[in-house]
Amino acid sequence: MCPSKVADGEQRGWIVPIGGAEDKESRRRILKRFVQLCGGREARIAVIPTASKLADTGERYEDLFERLEAGRVDTLDFQSRADGEREDFLEVLQACTGVFITGGNQLRLSTIIGGTPAAKLIRLRNADGIPVGGTSAGASILSEHMIAFGSEGGSPRADSVNLAPGFGLTNRFIIDQHFRQRDRLGRLTAALAYNPFAVGIGLDEDTAAFIGPDNTLEVEGSGAITVVDASRVQFTSMDQADGSEPVCIIGLQVHILTAGATFNLHTREASPGTLLPRKD
Repeated sequence: MCPSKVADGEQRGWIVPIGGAEDKESRRRILKRFVQLCGGREARIAVIPTASKLADTGERYEDLFERLEAGRVDTLDFQSRADGEREDFLEVLQACTGVFITGGNQLRLSTIIGGTPAAKLIRLRNADGIPVGGTSAGASILSEHMIAFGSEGGSPRADSVNLAPGFGLTNRFIIDQHFRQRDRLGRLTAALAYNPFAVGIGLDEDTAAFIGPDNTLEVEGSGAITVVDASRVQFTSMDQADGSEPVCIIGLQVHILTAGATFNLHTREASPGTLLPRKD
């Protein structure tokens, strides 16, 4: 699956993966910024709660975005693959100025929506310029390669990660979420060991990567983002490791970025961004 082509003279929309458990009651910095990107009081946001098994998830995000003064919020609760072809849902996606995908189980998203006209339209609308964001499972599904599930731990192992196709908004990165809280460095690096092309992005809770049309990632939120750059990997033993055996990886570059710091997904350069160096 390739990302939808951006038309000449146009820009892709923002991609906003969130690590889960984003602040919903206090400063709400991440959600506020997402609403502003969607148009503020003129925003029309489509919420997709399919990953969640809780019946009120869509309503809770409707209330959240309305309290943040979004112009209109519509919930699209896909419950079957047939829903991915519903004309009323497709009309909302065609008219909205932003899409937000909630947390839960990312395999519910991929098995119910993946490959449907709705998934294709989300990818096309992002290529046309609208922001698409997601939290937890909704963050994992955004890229071409999605971590479906895996095991905790700091060391990569041959069986520590399972991948599945995502929505394919981009092929530049692989997302993992609840990163520090659930000790997921091992499974993210294992995913990169299969093919070091992509950048690994490990999102702490209440932390988001705001990825602009120029492929610059900026950190927002109270935690950190672990960026794992595998472009300089010289060796990986993934092809030789069996089962729970650890995987050897040589040449990984790791950055720990906090709010205001940036990473360019094209040049692979990190910057402290708005963080000012300390004066002694």
